[in-house]
Formats: sequence, structure tokens, C-alpha cells
Amino acid sequence: MSQLTQFDVLALRREFPILQQEVNGHRLAFLDSAASSQKPRHVIDCLEDYYRRYNANVHRGVYKLSEEATFAFERARGKVARFIGAASPREVVFTRNTTEALNLVAQSWGGANLKPGDRILLTLMEHHSNIVPWQMLAQRSGAVLDYIGLDGAGRLALEQLDQKLDERTKLVAVAHQSNVLGTINPVAQIAARAHAVGAVVVVDGAQSVPHMPVDVKNLGCDFLAFSGHKMCGPTGIGVLWGRRSLLEAMPPFLGGGSMIKVVELEQSSYADIPARFEAGTPAIGEAIALGEAIDFLDSIGMEAIFQHELELTSYALERLGAVEGLQLYGPDSATERGGSLSFTLEHVHPHDVASILDGVGVAVRAGHHCTQPLHRHLNVPATTRASFYIYNLPEEIDRLAAGLDKARKLFM
Repeated sequence: MSQLTQFDVLALRREFPILQQEVNGHRLAFLDSAASSQKPRHVIDCLEDYYRRYNANVHRGVYKLSEEATFAFERARGKVARFIGAASPREVVFTRNTTEALNLVAQSWGGANLKPGDRILLTLMEHHSNIVPWQMLAQRSGAVLDYIGLDGAGRLALEQLDQKLDERTKLVAVAHQSNVLGTINPVAQIAARAHAVGAVVVVDGAQSVPHMPVDVKNLGCDFLAFSGHKMCGPTGIGVLWGRRSLLEAMPPFLGGGSMIKVVELEQSSYADIPARFEAGTPAIGEAIALGEAIDFLDSIGMEAIFQHELELTSYALERLGAVEGLQLYGPDSATERGGSLSFTLEHVHPHDVASILDGVGVAVRAGHHCTQPLHRHLNVPATTRASFYIYNLPEEIDRLAAGLDKARKLFM
């Protein structure tokens, strides 16, 4: 692997306090960013600054602290809109996470638009968050679920798309990037075909927005959901982007304060978007800190981040491919996938693999990664997953490979 990169990773790592520690006597190699990324000092300081200096509710007060909090909160919304190429900040709804954003669409848009016999098209590689809400919607509405399968390399079997799309298909939901296989799906192509039959397209961007340039205009989707905690931001803040025309026609998701215009004893009228979907006190400091995380990512450049992870993934495919008894899942080419590599090691349970790696300071994830249908398709109950981000180095992949060799020898 080339040691050249478009930004200084060693200098960047110093911005992440948690990466300076040792785990079990070894410098921490954090390879679980697909679950949740680490936070740079600027984001931590930003969140602390809100609580120390101008902690107040937003949109409620005319005093200085409230006005300052409101300005920072709405400025963060504007940063999100610009980051994903939204036409207006009003198309950006703050949620708790990707899961809540997808449930919002299922409850609000789905509840208002689906009827018995309508079809919802998903894929076998979806996270549970992009399956269960649609199952619940189908049960409520009488709609029917269908799935696009996979080819032998962990890519979508796109020849099935035209076979399964018809005038009854009202919604297509797809992950931009698989959290297990790493597969980057051709969302723009899928969206164009789905729109040709009048279907709405929902994209789970939890694994793509933090790692590559994402522009909703180029994707051609109707909704995009993602989480702050996977992109150097805090937990408890997520985003739903939706086309303005769709959001304006949707009923509220939750009822309460902030999402209303007028409340009477018998009925209420609702606020304009996005407030209509943000009932109650929002995660104010977390939203502001998400804006700071976006500034941080922008200072590096999303294309540079994508290229860095492409190099890491290419190197990891080479190194892990040489580990005896290891089975990798997903595309063989780094150009078809992001930096999430899931694998099994012959004769070693994935949890044992993760435990042994933790013993040498390498943090990975083990389990079904909230993709039980996908793991059944792969015919394995669980996998171990290593996932990369801006702060990872080739030497950490070397440590991963050495730890896997150690695990294999222990269980021979």
C-alpha cells in the first residue's frame, strides 16, 4: 500500500483523545467505526461549550441564551443541508438516529400512502432498521414485502429489479452501503428504475454519508437517513432528508410541543416542515456538535476520506486474504465496496476472534450486525467485522492480521 495520502493521518489521530490510550498494554487500534466512530476534540469541546455557556431551549425564548442556542441549532441544520446537497434546510429533519428517521418515513409517509396489495421492495443486505419498520408498515397497511437477492460476490442481483418492479410497487428501500458486505449499491440507477413505475425511494445512508461524498440530487432518492455518531458526531442525533413536496404532504410522526400551530380542545393544526416532525425538546447540543463534525469532515474533504478508506480497504483485502482459514464476505474489489470487512475464521467462533483481538488492543465487532436475514443467506450465524475510518493506519491492519493468525493457532 502506498504510504502517500491526501491528509496527514498521524496528525489527524492526535485530534481524537480516545485513540491516545492503551488497551491491554497495546495502543488502541479502533476498527469498529461502522458501529460508531470516535469523536475529535473539536466536537467534544463544542458539545461541552453548549452546556457550559449557552444551554437553553430553542425556538422558545427571547432572551440571549435561547437566541444563541436557536441560532447555533438552525445553523447546524444548514450545514447538514449543504453537506448532502439538499435544496433547502427545511428538507432536513433532526431525529435521534437513522433508525428513527426510517421509522418516521414508515409511520408518516407509509401510513398515509400504502394500502392493501401495494408492494414494498427491500434487499437481502439491509440492516434491521431498514427491514423491521417496513414489516410493521406492511402488517398495518396490508402491503406486501419483497426482496432483491444477491449474487455470489455480495452484490445486488440487479437483474431482479425490473422483474420485481411494477405499478403496484410504492416504495423501494435500500442501503447505500452494506454494513456487513461493504457493498456500495448503485442507488441512482435503482432510483431511476423505481421512479419509472412511480415508487418512492428511501436510502439508508448510515454507512455512506460518513465515508464518501453524498449528494441527494445525484442519488435521485426521495428520502435519505443517517446518524451523527457514525460521522464523528455525538450519539442521539440523526437526520432525515426528504423531498420538500413529500414532507409537506406528510402527517406528523409524534404529537406534542413544537410541532403545532394551534392547539384547541378538539383538534390541532400542525407546524410547517421541518418543525412538524420535531416534537418536543430536540437534542440541541448534539445537533450543534453534529454541525461541528461536518465542519471537521469538510476540512479534510470527503473525496480525500473516501480515497484514504479505499487504500485501507485494498490493503486489508490483500492482508486478510492471506490469512489461512479466513473467509471474507462481499465484493473482492475495493472499488466496489467501502471499508467494512466481515469474515469468519475456520474453527474459531467470531466472538472468540473478537476477544483475542481485544487482548492485543484491536477493537472489532462480532455478531450478526443487525443483519440476521443476510447472515442466514450467507449460511453463517455470525461474522467478525473490521471497519475503517479517517484515523486508521495500514499498521493497524497488520496488527489485525497478526491477531487473526494468533487466534487460528490457538484453536488448531
